[in-house]
Amino acid sequence: MTPVIVCGAAGRMGQLIIRLLAAEPEATVVGAIEAPGHTALGQDAGTLCGIAPLGVPVTDTYAPTTDTVTCDFTAPAAALAHIEQAAAAGAAVVVGTTGFSADERARAEAAARRTRAVIAPNMSVGVNVLDSLVGAAARALGAQFDIEIVEIHHRHKRDAPSGTALKLGETAAAAGGGNFAGRARFGREGEPGARTDAEIGVFGVRGGDAIGDHTVLFLGAGERIELTHRAQSRECLASGAVRAALWVADKPVGLYSMQDVLALTGA
Repeated sequence: MTPVIVCGAAGRMGQLIIRLLAAEPEATVVGAIEAPGHTALGQDAGTLCGIAPLGVPVTDTYAPTTDTVTCDFTAPAAALAHIEQAAAAGAAVVVGTTGFSADERARAEAAARRTRAVIAPNMSVGVNVLDSLVGAAARALGAQFDIEIVEIHHRHKRDAPSGTALKLGETAAAAGGGNFAGRARFGREGEPGARTDAEIGVFGVRGGDAIGDHTVLFLGAGERIELTHRAQSRECLASGAVRAALWVADKPVGLYSMQDVLALTGA
């Protein structure tokens, strides 16, 4: 069985992942990590998640080894530290944390390349199929279609736009041979002038308890295409993370994406 450490064990995603791992015959939970001072420290990871005790206490000591896989859904600074520790130990790591700054992301990816790592802003199987469809559509439709991205998340989400929306923008831009950073337009107000051919609009909506909706619009003359994914529960994210953890456990050293996990690369 694949030994898995869950970082952010008391969070909504962490608890979901632990519950799924407990029911997974090919995996076993060997570590449950939370921040120093967290109220969950010392509790059994299973009891914390509302299932039978697992005999694994929640601790603030992260100690990966070469045979472990870490699932990390924490905060950017913590996730970066965990990736660097995993790389130093030669341990595999799966990271679904979002909100990295450009510098943090560069450091995370550099460290991840020294071990076996999957880093993805969204672990959902459906979202990653959407990402492939966006690339195919952008290539087929070309510059005659304008691209706009709208994402909706719950009122407590801290980063905007979502990491998934940014990834979808990167995919759309790359399919046209361009750079997303130079094309992104985050919101419009006042008199921004006519839309340019190159720009990709990205808009974040926050409110209620929405898990996460992402729509990519391709708007042409006399027609438009809308590609939408709606997450109806966080379990789709957690199950994707577990799938990634089992997949990356025996892979060669390298930085992988969910596209690799799902064999969508090049699709």
